[in-house]
Amino acid sequence: MAQDTAIFAGGCFWCMVEPFDSLPGIEKVRSGYTGGHVANPTYEEVCSHTTGHTEAVKIWFDPDKFSYKDLVELYWQVADPTDAMGQFADRGDSYRPVIFVNSPEQRQVAEASKKALNESGRFDQPIVTSIEDAKPFYEAEEYHQDFYKKDPLREAAMMAPRHQYQEKYWGDK
Repeated sequence: MAQDTAIFAGGCFWCMVEPFDSLPGIEKVRSGYTGGHVANPTYEEVCSHTTGHTEAVKIWFDPDKFSYKDLVELYWQVADPTDAMGQFADRGDSYRPVIFVNSPEQRQVAEASKKALNESGRFDQPIVTSIEDAKPFYEAEEYHQDFYKKDPLREAAMMAPRHQYQEKYWGDK
């Protein structure tokens, strides 16, 4: 079986797991931290905005069952690409939207998708999501993993602004 990975940052990692978790070909989704300069950061360190890390999800997937292009297309629907300083209620650089690419092929797909989205006219503001080379990914503490399963009521409340975004820009998803 083929396997690849994708890393996306789009606000609180709690809300980034569920949209990808049950898709065909998705083997695992883990919450964590990446993009910064501190090795093995803790949640508290990342929240201090001094590590350079952003909250992100790492997705292990079978590209024969679910393509990287399809993952990127879904990412645009769950993370506001026009907000460089956070997502919805989550503010600050640790919540910035980033597609972390691990190969020239992923960069090409992400750049082409971003360009097409920018040219689509779907948004009245520019697409500011950055596309950066993948850096070490540090898994978050276990209590952050699969949060949507552990606390579904809190997850639903936190997802409400994302759902409003989805309805406004993508129709009823």
